[in-house]
Amino acid sequence: MPLIGLLSDTHAYLNPQLIPFFEKCDQIWHAGDWGSMEVVNALQAEKPVNAVYGNIDGYDIRKVFPRHNVFFCEEVKILLIHAGGYPGKYSYETQSLIERNQPQLFICGHSHILKVINDSQNYLLHINPGAAGKFGFHTVSTAVRFAIDGNRIHSLEILEMKK
Repeated sequence: MPLIGLLSDTHAYLNPQLIPFFEKCDQIWHAGDWGSMEVVNALQAEKPVNAVYGNIDGYDIRKVFPRHNVFFCEEVKILLIHAGGYPGKYSYETQSLIERNQPQLFICGHSHILKVINDSQNYLLHINPGAAGKFGFHTVSTAVRFAIDGNRIHSLEILEMKK
């Protein structure tokens, strides 16, 4: 039963509160807008990382991570993309990826707004972990931690950090 640490939109800043929050996690997933290879290297030094690049990321990060990522964790199929929208307002690309891949968990970042929504139309759970960095319009930085056990996603926790 892996414990997952999820974040997005670090924008070249790794908040020191993230490391203890992710300490018990087995993996870290990042939904893009890393901002620097230093953040990539710091997280990869802590745990295995599964991720995508975001719109602000340069070629160095785009060489390491794909635009979208479809993978399994336990029995849960995950679709990870940076900018994707949310239930009822997915981008055309996202809706196409959802229809083609039929994930049980869809994760994106970009909006800097933390959202956890059950998408009953597409039979999936949507999670946007908000923005973990200090740059952007958000007033509170956020990250998420949750467990996957077989086909169950549970024990979701949110970390709120002052910018």
